[in-house]
This record gives sequence, C-alpha cells and structure tokens, in this order.
Amino acid sequence: MTCAQAATSYQRDWLKGLRGQITDGAPFAFVNADTPHELFHFMDVPMVTNQWWSAVIAAKQLAPDYFDRMEDLGFHAHLPRYSSLPLIAQMQGDFDRQPWGGLPAPAILCARASSDEHPRLFQHWADLTGAELHLLSAPATPDPAPDWWTRARSDWEGLYGTARLDLMVAEMQVLIEALERLTGRDFDHAAFAAYMARIDEQERILDDVADMIAGADKCPVGIGEQMPNVMIPQWHRGSDWALSHVTAFRDEVAGRIERGEAVCEDERTRMMWIGAGLWFDTSFYRAFEESHGAVFCWSMYLPFAADGYIRADHGDPLRALAARVAAMNEQLHQPPWVNAWMVKEAKRWRIDVAVLLVPEHDRFSGYGSYFAREALRAAGVRVVEIHSDMVDPRDWDRETMEARVRAALEQEAG
Repeated sequence: MTCAQAATSYQRDWLKGLRGQITDGAPFAFVNADTPHELFHFMDVPMVTNQWWSAVIAAKQLAPDYFDRMEDLGFHAHLPRYSSLPLIAQMQGDFDRQPWGGLPAPAILCARASSDEHPRLFQHWADLTGAELHLLSAPATPDPAPDWWTRARSDWEGLYGTARLDLMVAEMQVLIEALERLTGRDFDHAAFAAYMARIDEQERILDDVADMIAGADKCPVGIGEQMPNVMIPQWHRGSDWALSHVTAFRDEVAGRIERGEAVCEDERTRMMWIGAGLWFDTSFYRAFEESHGAVFCWSMYLPFAADGYIRADHGDPLRALAARVAAMNEQLHQPPWVNAWMVKEAKRWRIDVAVLLVPEHDRFSGYGSYFAREALRAAGVRVVEIHSDMVDPRDWDRETMEARVRAALEQEAG
C-alpha cells in the first residue's frame, strides 16, 4: 500500500529524531504499552515504549542471547519475555551491539501493575538507572461486563466504577506533576481536552476502516499492511500527521474495495491472528495465501483502535483518559473481556480459522488465551494454537507451525 510505505517512511524519520534527542541527552520516559502515553505526548516528553523496544531488539535477532543470559542470571522461566527483554539487555550493558547504541538512563519510568511482574521489572529499571518510578494501580473491575465495548465509549463511569477511576485520576495527576517539573511547563487542561477530542476523531476513522475491511467480499488489506497504517498513527495519535494519515488510509482502502482488489484473488478462508505481532518472523502472515487461499485479515490492532480508545470526555478529558487505560491490557487478554470480544470480532469479520499465539512464558497474556479458544470454538471457529513467543525465536519452528496451520486449513476446506 502507498499508505503503508508513507507511514513507515514517516516513522523512520521520526525515530531518527527521537534517537538523536535521547542519545544527545534529552530526558526521556521509558513506559509500558498500557500506560497513559497521551500525557507524555501532550507534554512533549520523548518516550520509548518497553514492548516496542523489545520488538526492535527481537527484529535485530538479538533476543536469544539476552534470554540465555536471563536464565543464567536466575530469573524464573515464566518472566514475560515481551516485557522483560529490554531490562535484560540493559543489565547486560553491551550497548555497542544494541539498537541506537543502547538506551541511556531515562528520566521517568512508568508502568501499570497489570501483572505481578511489571512493577518488579520496572523497580529493577529504577534501581539500575536511578530513574524516577511511577507505578499506576490496576484494581480489578468487580463486575466486568463481557460486552464491555458497548458501554466503554460513553458509559465508562458505570462500566469501570467511580472508585477505580478516582484512584487512576489521582495517580495520573501525580504523574502530571512530575512531567511539569521535568519540562518546566504547566499542564494546559483546555488544550488537553482538544487533544483528546482529536484522538477520538482519529479512532472513529479507523473504526470506519475496520468496518470496510470486515464487510468487503474479499480482504483488501492483510494484517501485514494494516499494522503500520494503524500502529504508527497510534504512536502519534491526535497529531495533524496521524489524522491526515488515517484519512488517507481510509481513502486507499475504499479505493481498493471499489476496484475489487484483494490480497488473494482466490480467497477461500479468512483468518484472524490472536496475540501481539510475531515480530521476528512477520512473513508468516502471508504463508498460506497462494497454497490455500487463506488470508490473515484480522489482528487486534485495527479493531481495538475504536473499542479500546474511543472515550467520550463528558467534560473531563483526564477522567476519560483514565477510562481508556482502566482495563486496556485486561480487555485484550483476560476473561470475560477477551473471549467475548474475540467472538464478536470473529462474527463481524466472517472468520473461519483463528491462529492463537500462546506465549507460555507470559502468564498474563497466555492463560487468558484458553478462554478465547473455547469461546471461538463454541462459536464455530476452528482454532490453531501456536505455543511460542512474540520476541523469543528460540522455540520457533517455522516448518512445524506452518504444517499445523495447513492441516487446519485443509480440515476446514474438507
């Protein structure tokens, strides 16, 4: 896609600038993926996301050495590798071989306590670097509605609970004060409201794109091209560039559908990829198009842009942001959130086969997958489980994994 190339080019240039800022000594934040990135963006604080940095290290084929080292250091086998890889690389200290020459010490660290491990991982970062640590709570929702997406956009106060949102807002205000000290700038609440409104506008456009692809006779854009067109604008959400890009993405998808273009002209099977990206082997997503007419048309990144991000501000954009991050990770990985959402999405996208990535070393992401598996099977979707990891290729056997998916596709066709 033209848009995918444009997004990749924009991100490449932007990352060069970010790298220059950080390596030249600008104070930056190192944060988990499910934290309120909007606060860092709005306050113009350079930011590196833990899981993105993990994917970069994995793409450079450095992960096996670091995971071997992790075991040598005595860390337990179920440490979530997607979240722990950057810490191990930092502890190893061989910055000459790492991307960007490694990361200097951040000024601020931020994580949600969305699993048992994340606070401890970030405490290690703080001990190692001396950075100011902000840990945000993740109290459970007492009565999690399975169809959360129907209420989350507007009735988020009732969905997530007043006490829970009060706690999250209070903790974010402490983080804002730290960002004000770091930047020497006051937090402009009126400007933040306008910024949040632009993010919702961006996500509504992506919701339109998801509806268009899901409803097309044949898939016009596979997940390999969806990802850069969604994830890169999400990185810059609310910016002029991001809004312009997702609008162009919608127009390009509409053009493809109007012209009858398809990822696979002989499409016979629609597949969904459940889990984070397989960052060290993304070509896997196109391995079954020619042989079986099977297209990966769904990954979580595009549909979650709307269901996971659109939050009416009701006159309080900071509280709306709390509602956005209140259960972000939980909704993607934990029952009853994830299983109900997967079934809803499978029906919407007319999915025949789901390939479920089960990261056995990540209890938070992995164990909730079993509920999604059973729910999808009950809904008539054939499910193939792949026990591997997003960033650890040591147990990845491409030939065996392809054979398992092919067997399922042949059963589906038979």
